[in-house]
This record gives sequence, C-alpha cells and structure tokens, in this order.
Amino acid sequence: MVEPLASNPTPKIKLLGWGAVLGFSYALALRLLPALHLVHEGYVMTLSFIGLMPFAVGFITIFIIEKRQRQSLLTWACVPWIPMAGALLATLLVYLEGVICIVMLAPLALILSTIGGVAGGVTARQMVLRRSRNLSLACVMVLPVLIGPWEPFAMEQRELRSVENVIDIQAPAETIWHNIERVPAIRREELPVTWTRRIGFPDPIEATLSHEGVGGVRNASFQGGIVFTETVDTWEPARRLGFSIRADAIPRTTLDEHVTIGGPYFDVLHGEYRLEKLPDGNTRLHLRSQQRLSTDFNWYAHLWTEAVMSDLQYRILRVIKNRSELRP
Repeated sequence: MVEPLASNPTPKIKLLGWGAVLGFSYALALRLLPALHLVHEGYVMTLSFIGLMPFAVGFITIFIIEKRQRQSLLTWACVPWIPMAGALLATLLVYLEGVICIVMLAPLALILSTIGGVAGGVTARQMVLRRSRNLSLACVMVLPVLIGPWEPFAMEQRELRSVENVIDIQAPAETIWHNIERVPAIRREELPVTWTRRIGFPDPIEATLSHEGVGGVRNASFQGGIVFTETVDTWEPARRLGFSIRADAIPRTTLDEHVTIGGPYFDVLHGEYRLEKLPDGNTRLHLRSQQRLSTDFNWYAHLWTEAVMSDLQYRILRVIKNRSELRP
C-alpha cells in the first residue's frame, strides 16, 4: 500500500515538541539500561551508545515530525539538538553522569543527532511505502541495543599515547630542579584558572618525596582525596626526573567512573621532567606523560584525554615557573 506523507494541520510547535519528547525518552531509556542492570555496565562506553544512540535520537525525532508534516532542512538539522541536550542534562541532574563526561560527549552527540535527523527526514519523505518507513525506524531504534553487548570484544583498543608541554623559565636548571623534585603545597591562587577546573577536574595540591635518587617515592595529591604513587626511575639532578605512576586513591565521588584514572578506560603510566639549559642562562622545562587509553572509540576519546593532560601539565609548569623566577 502506498501512503503519501500526511498533511497534518497540527500546529508546528506542538508537532516539534512531540518529536523532541519521543527522542528524549528514547535517549534516557537507553542510558537507564545499565543503571537498571539490563545491559553490562560498560555499555555507555561503547561506540553503539555514544555513536548510534545520538544518531537514533535525531532519526526518531525528525522521522516522527516529517511523517506528519513536511519540514525544512534547518529543522532536520537543528531540532534533534533539543532532545539530545535535554537527555544529557537529565543524566547530569540524576547523577548518572558527571560534568566531565557530559562536556566530552556533547559535541559528538549533537553532531551525530543532526546526521540522524537528516537521515530521518530523508527516510520519512522519500520512502513512500509505510511498511518500509516503519521498518527503517525499528532498525534504527534497536541497533544500539543489539550491537552494544558484543562490541567490546570486537572493537576495544588499547593505545599508549604521550603528551608533552614545554615552558621557558628565567632561572638556572638547579633552581628549577628544587621545585620539581618536591612540590610544596600549592595555593589555589597559584594555579591558572583554565577550562579543566571549570568542568570539575581536581587541582593538584603537592608532591612529596621519600628520598632522593632512583627508587624514591613521590606521593602526588590532588583535590578530592586523589593520590598517585610515583616511583622514581630516572634521577639526573638538574637534567631529568622520571617516574612511573600508579593511582592509589581515587574516590568514586571525585571523578566519574568513566574517566577515572587507573580505571578500565584510562590511566596515566609515566611522567618525566627534562631540563634543557639555554645559551642565555635560562632553562626550557619539558613535562611529558604517557597514558593508556582503552575504549571502542579511541579516535575520539584521545582528543579529550590529551587535551585534559596538556591543560593539567600546563598548570603545573606555570606554578614551577612562577616559583623558580621568584628565587631570592
């Protein structure tokens, strides 16, 4: 049976709202599946969830609207942002996700919801057979749930990545060395206010050292009770300081489980300071860290993990620079 698109007199705002409500409900229902133990806990860290879910939200929203009343391409592209943003905000308000996770997911989710909206509009407008249109809608809705359970076994990747920051300091290497082997308590006003603080990433507090030389143990503490044990494996005074890193204390209330350092998806493994003496008597300080990233979507996740690490390292280097240049 051939069914033309309906010419529905329903007011446009009411129709758009109805589509947005359905898209929002679908997104929230998928996010509740792991919370209700209906799928494995890692489901929200699969490409099926972060990729197909936003696409499906956009598809459902526009498909429902377009099937009843023709809409513009601008509507296809922009209206899916309403249910997608609403779902992200709802998961934040009910403590299913933290601010950091929402900030990281939002750009990708909004883009994919737009793509899904355009696909939903094309499907509703071009497919004249009602059965074909409904089958397309059903497939889009169930794919995230069908693919998610087996995806980690087929797609999970483990990568080692590095981030390096550099800063020039108007001080000799020997002075800077004393400010990196141990880091006395950092006052909040010493740290530059950057985007990572604004989204809730904990500030560094201090780093102690058990004894000088290889084998010495640095305890690096951050706000929220976070503590890292850093075991020195390279000790070259005024030249290089390297250490392995182990997350010893990460309270669950401090970082969202999906971005916890030392968790299944992300870890910081090694850090190194390198001091480069410049011809003018100043020093170039390098801070490099190595991270492990284990997700189904490292191609996207690494953009955020590297940005966060780079910002954190920049803040630490600024503290060292300011302290070193204030030498008597």
